[in-house]
Amino acid sequence: MNLYIEDPLIPGTKLKKADLDGATGKAFLKKVFLFSDGVMLSQIRDISGIDGSTLQNWTKRGWVENSVQKKYNMDQVAHILIINMLRSCIQLDHISFLIQYINGRVDDRSDDFISDTELYDAICLCIEKLDTVGRCDEKTVDGGVGEVTAGYKEPLPGAKLRLCTALRIILLYYCSSLVKHHADELLSGVEL
Repeated sequence: MNLYIEDPLIPGTKLKKADLDGATGKAFLKKVFLFSDGVMLSQIRDISGIDGSTLQNWTKRGWVENSVQKKYNMDQVAHILIINMLRSCIQLDHISFLIQYINGRVDDRSDDFISDTELYDAICLCIEKLDTVGRCDEKTVDGGVGEVTAGYKEPLPGAKLRLCTALRIILLYYCSSLVKHHADELLSGVEL
């Protein structure tokens, strides 16, 4: 299937790419953290649209690491944005599983194959490649994932295969969320 609807928003946020000079991934996160080593819950809400009770629920369930002195670091924000970008089309426990498939426990960095910041950046780079091609199919997704992970150095044997598999799944879900959003908009227009 060759469906793809371009998303004008930075993945996982309610901010337009055009308003931030097209910055996504790590470039976007660096802009968020330009003047601070941590962001508050209110800033996450402004960036993502996630309310405090939702984030507290995610933390309580072990899907998001606790803040430190009410501040979230770059990896934590990236992790939150990954969950947020996928939650309209996949169950939260499945999103959590995908991230754990790559990085193990949320609160343990020693078992990570890639930092959450680098993972978010890889997802955004793959999305940019899909935007360039203008379609989402398995061949395009696989090509983008292959390009983005070409220089990845495995901390353990099999890490690259896990990362590529998870990226493929994430991208297909992301594309399906865009198609679902587009279909929802069409339905709303018909209902009016």
